[in-house]
Amino acid sequence: MKSILFEQTGKPADILKNTDVPMPEPGPNEVRIKVLAAPINPSDIMFVQNLYGIRPQLPSGAGFEGMGVIDAVGEGVSMKAGTRVSFTGVGTWAEYAIAHHRSLIPVPDAMSDDIAAQLFVNPFTAYAMVQDANVPEGGWLMLTAAGSAFGKMVIQLCKMRGIKTIGTVRRDDLNDDLKALGLTEVVNVETENLAGHAWSARVKQITDGVGVACVLDAVGGQTATEALTCLAKGGTMLIYGLLSLQDPQINAGLLIFRELTVKGFWLTDWMRRVDNNTRQDVAKNVIGLLASGTFQLPIEASYSLDQIAEAVEHADRPGRWGKILIKP
Repeated sequence: MKSILFEQTGKPADILKNTDVPMPEPGPNEVRIKVLAAPINPSDIMFVQNLYGIRPQLPSGAGFEGMGVIDAVGEGVSMKAGTRVSFTGVGTWAEYAIAHHRSLIPVPDAMSDDIAAQLFVNPFTAYAMVQDANVPEGGWLMLTAAGSAFGKMVIQLCKMRGIKTIGTVRRDDLNDDLKALGLTEVVNVETENLAGHAWSARVKQITDGVGVACVLDAVGGQTATEALTCLAKGGTMLIYGLLSLQDPQINAGLLIFRELTVKGFWLTDWMRRVDNNTRQDVAKNVIGLLASGTFQLPIEASYSLDQIAEAVEHADRPGRWGKILIKP
């Protein structure tokens, strides 16, 4: 069978190879899945560059999330072959993948393969982070990199809950689409800074000088540094990514005198931390919202395993509207 592998870490387009490997066999509590679709998420790209919380054991497969049909089951698994599932593991960019039965989410018939392939990472992270943000109805939440697939999920969730949102962007071509999803205000960090003043001044203007209750940051660097100044007294910044590959500068005076909180968020740890009832509640809500079509998860393009270099380059392109999928 074919699987995307890398033998050294580095630029994904240069090191990922479509390789012939033996068909894997499921062990106890595992299943083998015939993969139908798998997304390219920022965490996948970071992993290949050895910049993620999980370090690759070389040679390594790539891709953390996907969907497909159970093809074979190991001892102790009650789920049947032929079941459509969303799943997580290492090595989802392959014709077949092994997954632990606890990582499986049965996919309802009403959900398309394209949506099911994106069921876990972005929707679960968005739902969990909006919960942790604890912004009241009518309050303000700000998210950086608002045009990302994750950002679109947060915008739609907040609209449902009556939370007002400010999204930062670097270009204006997606603004109308983001507002159609429910984004309250857009701040272009490039043009605001070019105008000679910090874009945080625009956020303060929008919020009548108060600031936002919470910031969800995926960028780090100067963006996160300035976003911290946008927080209201007692506000919280949740950092879940580092797209700039630069650490933010933390102003200790701001933390002290505004009583601010800065926390990291990693879905893997959140899933371990919460109880089973909470996990099931999130799964039920996310699946319901996606299966009903209430939430949109657009696809921009799909690629085969042979096209992996083009796929990862497209996924890294600025200004994308939808997710890039691998379809073995």
